This record gives sequence, C-alpha cells and structure tokens, in this order.
Amino acid sequence: MSTENEGTPVPAGPAAPSAPPVPPTSLDKPAGDAPAQATPEAAPEPTPQAAPQPSPSGDEPTAVQAPVPAAAPAAPHQPPAPAAAPTGGWPTPPPAVPAWGVPHPPAPPAPRRRTGGLVAAVLIASLVAGGIGGGIGYWAAERGDNGFSSTTVSSGQAPASFKRDPGTVAAVAAKALPSVVTIQAKSGGQEGEGGTGTGFVYDQEGHIVTNNHVVASAADGGTLSVTFSDGKTYDAEVVGRAEGYDVAVLKLKDAPKGLTPLPLGDSDKVAVGDSTIAIGAPFGLSNTVTTGIVSAKNRPVASGDGSGGSNSYMSALQTDASINPGNSGGPLLDASGAVIGINSAIQSTSGGFGQSQAGSIGLGFAIPVNQAKNVAQQLIKTGKPVYPVIGATVNMNEKGQGATIAGQGSGGTPSVTPGGPAAKAGLKAGDVITGFGDHPIDSGPTLISEIWTHKPGDSVKITYERDGKTATATVVLGERTGDS
Repeated sequence: MSTENEGTPVPAGPAAPSAPPVPPTSLDKPAGDAPAQATPEAAPEPTPQAAPQPSPSGDEPTAVQAPVPAAAPAAPHQPPAPAAAPTGGWPTPPPAVPAWGVPHPPAPPAPRRRTGGLVAAVLIASLVAGGIGGGIGYWAAERGDNGFSSTTVSSGQAPASFKRDPGTVAAVAAKALPSVVTIQAKSGGQEGEGGTGTGFVYDQEGHIVTNNHVVASAADGGTLSVTFSDGKTYDAEVVGRAEGYDVAVLKLKDAPKGLTPLPLGDSDKVAVGDSTIAIGAPFGLSNTVTTGIVSAKNRPVASGDGSGGSNSYMSALQTDASINPGNSGGPLLDASGAVIGINSAIQSTSGGFGQSQAGSIGLGFAIPVNQAKNVAQQLIKTGKPVYPVIGATVNMNEKGQGATIAGQGSGGTPSVTPGGPAAKAGLKAGDVITGFGDHPIDSGPTLISEIWTHKPGDSVKITYERDGKTATATVVLGERTGDS
C-alpha cells in the first residue's frame, strides 16, 4: 500500500517567494568586499531587527522592508544608515523605494496576531531558510575551506546499533524470516514448467509446510528446491499432499542443523481485528513482509489453481494483509509471531477465488493453523490425508438456501451412503442442511468447509429442513483416506 500524498497541504495565505532575494553583490565575493556607503557620524549603529511577517491579507506578497532602528532617532534630513549584512551569508536586501514622484507611504501598522498569519509566516520562514542555506553552501564551496564546519550528521555518527522493541513488526519479522522459505517447483516435463511459492519450517527434522498447489506441478517426477532468507538453497521432496485441504509437506534432502520451527498459535482463539503479518515471495520477491488485521473468521472458500484439478475447501481466516501469487503456502502470523494460518487464496477482481496472477485487493484467505497442523501430522505419519465425512452427496451449485442432499450420488449411487453417518442420523435425499454445529450453512461448499474443520469421530449437531419443517440430528463423522 502506498500513500498518495507525500506532503501536507499548505494553508491559503500570501504567496511565499520561490527564491531568496537577489543580493546586490556577486556570490563570488564576500559581503565585506562590497563598497561601503557613507554613514553620518551622528547616526547611531542600527540594531538588526527580525524581518517583518507578511500581512495575512491581500493577493500580492508584502515587500520586504529594511530593518528600522530600535530606539535612537536619526539626524534630521539625513539618509538612514543601511543594515549591516549578516556575517557569512547574503547581505540584507535594500529597502523598498517608492516610484519617483509618489509620496512616501505611512509606516505599516504592526501585524495583528492571527493564526493564519502565523502559519503562513512559519511556512515562508522555512522556505527562505532552505534557500539561504543553499546559497551559503554554494558560496562556501566557491571560496574553499574558510573555517565553516558541516552541521549534517553522517551515518558514522549514528548509533552503532538500533534495536527494535519486542512485539514490533520489525522485531517479529526479523525473528520469523530465517524460518520462512521460498519454494521453486518444476515439473518433470521437457519444458520444466513450474512456479514459485512459500513455506515455513515445521520441525527440526527439516519438514516444510506449504500449499498443495505450490508443489503439485513437481509432485510426479519434477524437482523442488527451497531457499532460506540467507540465500542458502536445498533440494526437497514431497512427503505428502492433501488436495482437498490444499496442504502439502516437504522434507529437505540434506537438512542443515539448527533449524528453528515457527511457533504454532491457536486459530480458534483469533479475534476479528487482531493484527496479522504475512511473509512470502509475491511474484518471486522473496522475504516480503506485509501487515494487516484479521478481517473475518470462518469464511467459506472454495479455491482452485486453474489446472482443472479438484477444488480445495476451507473455513478460512480473512485478512487484508497484502497477499499475491507467490505468497501461497507462507505463514500468516499474529502479533507475537505465532503462525495462525497458511496463506492460500485471494479474491480477485474477476470474481473468483484462486491463485491466478491477479493482484491483492485486500481480500486474502488463510487456512486456519489448527486444521493445517492436523493435516501436516497425518501427512508426516502416513503420507496421505484423512478427511471427515457425513456420508452424503450434496448439491454444490445452489447457494443461499442451505446444502441440499442430492437425489443421487456420483455414477448413480445413493446420495446417502447406506449405514453411513448421515443415514444413521436419519437424513434423506432432499433434506436441506442449514446448520452445522454453531455455524449457518448456505451452500454445499460451505458445508464441506465446516466439516473439514473437524476430525473423524467428532459428534456434531446438524440442523436441516424437510417438507418445510426444521429438525435437528446428531451425526458422528466418518472418514475417507486419500484424495479421490
């Protein structure tokens, strides 16, 4: 995100001069070399006065007046003595002279103290000071070294180290970045197509957690490499993939010692408004850190990588932290640096969820880490995912009324598996499931997203409608191993 305005608007007021007044003498000579004008002996030495503030009203800038002696009056009928030029800078500009034949105007009244005039004076002073500084710098450079010393502070004079306070974004990012990796995946075909994604260290044995769609192209005969934030690269292999969950686990072939796993948080305890930090490689830009908040919880998302494979379903954490292609598989952290989700999908302007090349519009979605942790443990243990099921086929196209149990299943099979969890709970074809646990259900994808947040064997209350009447039942979730 970027700011559109890089300056503060200037309040309306008299126009400020764009450059300092032109000095009467050349910059190649110091002020002291100018011819001196005769000064009457009776005239006392004038006391330098601050330049008057411009009048707050009027369309034209007020002419700069010469300083006026403070106390002693000048001798009658004698010209006033000029003000002494400031040492080391341009001389004071000459007094404004009225046109020939025009009577001398009366002395202007003292300006009233008004906020607008004060602000304008401060702004003009800043501009003039910048112009004078430039003139002095040029004059000193032309004359060489004549005793002036620089007032700027070089980096060598800055503190040797600058420590960020714990809990700041900079501190969290600095601690997490060494445990976040950029993944390069190439297919086994002749063209070697692939892509870039992100992952993070899961344990000290060298397991890396990422999205399935990041490594899918290299899963069968392709190659995978993992690059850490220090630039070191290692070859990796797929341990297991869960297409439906969009989670995959890799393992480094020659894992270095001293790997630091990222701490895992509790996504169930996340609240809307909590701070988030996303780390990844958007468009191949490794080690990119963006921030935002948790915008919503339990957001049902069905996403695909556009390859025609099966969609993944998640009850996602929504965040406005900038997430782009290449962020996929990277960690979504909370303010303490614990992983609360795996960045997986974005809402694109084309109206669909996925991992296309569209950029961030502030609608990113992450797999809750509690779900991802269960899947990762399954993949490390058996290499295959395990999915909880209700044993019923639901319509995936209708939305808004609930998840309707279809008239028949795939290939003409019964839509409610005989002896399965739904059948045991008394559900039938045509029933419309409107609630699963504490969450409302508006479609088939929403139902699957909620089912997959549970484990096989969990007992869940289902609310459904049949013949216009609402009823409830308790279903004990079954299981399915592997992607079908």
